[in-house]
Amino acid sequence: MRRHIVLAAVFCQVVLAAPSKDTQKRLEEAGLVLEEIMGTADNAIPQGLLNKAECAVVIPGLKKGAFIFGGQYGRGFLTCRKKAGAGWSAPGAVRMEGASFGLQIGGSETDVVMLVMNRRGAERLLASKFTVGGDASVAAGPVGRTAKAETDATMRAEILAWSRSRGVFAGISLQGATLRQDGGVNNEMYGDKFEENRAIVESGLAAPKAAAKLLKLLNKYSSRK
Repeated sequence: MRRHIVLAAVFCQVVLAAPSKDTQKRLEEAGLVLEEIMGTADNAIPQGLLNKAECAVVIPGLKKGAFIFGGQYGRGFLTCRKKAGAGWSAPGAVRMEGASFGLQIGGSETDVVMLVMNRRGAERLLASKFTVGGDASVAAGPVGRTAKAETDATMRAEILAWSRSRGVFAGISLQGATLRQDGGVNNEMYGDKFEENRAIVESGLAAPKAAAKLLKLLNKYSSRK
């Protein structure tokens, strides 16, 4: 009888590890952001860069009111290439902190997308904290089907970054921004054993259902096998 009680308690813990409604909504919004950006070929991230990327970060709906120097201003998710075979990992949660970087336009929301272009950059991204432009080199990403992606900046940079606000999508420098793993959200999605993004990315975990659109679009637009 006691064993049954223990098993029931463990089962409840697993059930309670499901993402909160806010986290599910943010995952869905991350997928929607990528869908809308890539839906306009002449004003999108060049697919050649997505093909080369090792990891992607999407932070939807940053608000001007939260852009305080040194304060938290955005939450989103990262995902990296699976080491064994094609596809992308289950997403890990991140928080972005730092100055405003001119991202805000009036009172509108701003979406941020980052591509990590090599394994060295991916290793830095999966640390518990890193500074964009400090620990890893960053450049504003080119836009559009005819954009010349192979510029010196994009070839040297470990990270390429874009922002979208009021329908305007453009490359942006996030120099000095800090990314931290969001352990509390990771616990929501995967349970107490998975707080670190590295463990999530490398474990082969199944992604939450709310991340389906984001991962499907990354697979669609990044054809590397």
